[in-house]
Order: sequence, then structure tokens, then C-alpha cells
Amino acid sequence: MEDQAVCCYRHPQRETGISCTRCERPICPECMISASVGFHCPECVRGGASASASASGEPSGPPRRAAEPRTIAGGAYTADPRLVTKILIGLNIAVWLAVLGTGDRLVDDFDLVGRAYNPGTADIVGVAEGQWYRLLTVVFLHQEPMHIAFNMLSLWWIGAPLEAALGRARYLTLYLLSGLGGSALSYLLAAQNQPSLGASGAVFGLLGATAVLMRRLNYDMRPVIALLVLNLIFTFGWSGIAWQAHVGGLVVGTAVAYAMVHAPRERRALVQRGACAVMLLAIVATVWVRTLQLTG
Repeated sequence: MEDQAVCCYRHPQRETGISCTRCERPICPECMISASVGFHCPECVRGGASASASASGEPSGPPRRAAEPRTIAGGAYTADPRLVTKILIGLNIAVWLAVLGTGDRLVDDFDLVGRAYNPGTADIVGVAEGQWYRLLTVVFLHQEPMHIAFNMLSLWWIGAPLEAALGRARYLTLYLLSGLGGSALSYLLAAQNQPSLGASGAVFGLLGATAVLMRRLNYDMRPVIALLVLNLIFTFGWSGIAWQAHVGGLVVGTAVAYAMVHAPRERRALVQRGACAVMLLAIVATVWVRTLQLTG
């Protein structure tokens, strides 16, 4: 069954991918009224204006308070819509510089490993031994210059526009859950003594979210699909890549983004928080079950 085309609410015969940033009703180019942030529909502009009478001489009633503009997911517009992306890139680069300064010690302590012998001792360490923090720290950990360069460029190209579209809090939640989803699937399926590191799982989650957002706005899907296919070819065709992290991040990011941009406006917060909670519980359950398998 094909999806019904989204049309302007004032001109039902005209398809559009733009919505009013106040009421989120779809509007065509003829109805768009440029604002400081995005576009507004004629009704919202009239409702927010202060006028004692209309041009026809009829009383317009008391002016309504203009609704605060919101992103398509309900987030607030900010002066710097890419701030979180900049901070994430800064954290990744700072950790990478720390790795360069300390050598393998930092990597051994914070990369993703299910169970492995601690270098220099007979102790077994890893997520299965209660070091759950590795599921998150691995998302900010890189060694090779090309690895961090590729991930940070991807984070900027994909993440910055996505942050602007979703809002800071939702974007950060999406990023962290995608990274954790990639770590959880790696822990479940990869060799337990095989170290894994990098932000690729989170980046793949952002890529899946971009596809969801573009589909929601009725944009041309071919560029993002081509990019996704190309990345999956590299994931499964290149040796030494933790495909589990890529797939896990992609699945979680796509699911979370779908809930964020398709949640009904009247129940938006409930649906979005519920979807994020379900994804987090699924991640925790995956890690818990795998830990029982390894230590039981």
C-alpha cells in the first residue's frame, strides 16, 4: 500500500514537504511566510499579530500568543543548532589525543571487550565481569587517524543537519542510544576477546535517522539510500570492521527516529520517551542475557 501524499492544508491538490514551524500543518510555497526560523502558515502569522481590526473593518478579537516554533520532532530552535554535534566531535578528538599520549593503556581500559585476559595479569576483564561502562566509553574511543577522521567527518555531515531538525535533547538521546545499540549487538554476536572501538555504531544510527526524516518530509530518498548501501558494502566487504556495531546502531537509530518524527503531536512526549525507554530496556536485556550465557 502506497503512503498518502502530504498536501498543503489550504490547497489540497498541491503536494509539499514543508510544514509550518508553529502548528506543523503542511504548507505549499504560496502559503509559506518566511520567519526568523523556518516558515509559518498564514493563520499562525495572523494569530500572532497584534491588530485591533482586520482590513475589512471587522473586529479581530484579542491577539493570541504566538506558539513557540518547534522542530518536526518537537524540539526547541536554538541560536546554535549544531552545538551538540560540535561538543561530541570535541570529546572524540580529546579522547583520541589522550590515547596518543598514553598508548594502549587507555584503549585496554575502555574499549569494548566481552571477556579477555588483562594484559600482564591472569585476570579476566570485560563487560561480563561487570564493566558495563565499556558499552558507552567505546563510542568515544579511536586509535587510527583515518578511523577518527572518517567518523568525525561523517558525524558533522550527517549529525549537524539532524540536530537542527530534531533539537538538542532528542538528537543527543538518539546518538547515545545508537552507540549503545551497536555495542550491545557486538557484545552479543562478536568474539568476546576481540576488542572493538569507535563511533561508527552511533554514526550509522544517525544515518538511519536521516533516512527516516527525509522520508517523513517527502524528500528525494535516493541520495541517502545510496549512501547507506555504500556504507553497508564497506561494512560487510572490508575486513576488520565490526559489522555488528554498525547494524546495531542502524537498527536502534532508525527505530528511535521513527518514533520521534511520527509521534502524534498531542502525545508526542509520551510516545518519544516510551520508544527511547523500550530501546534502552532492549539494550540492557541483551547485555544481561549475554552476560548470563558467558558467566552462568
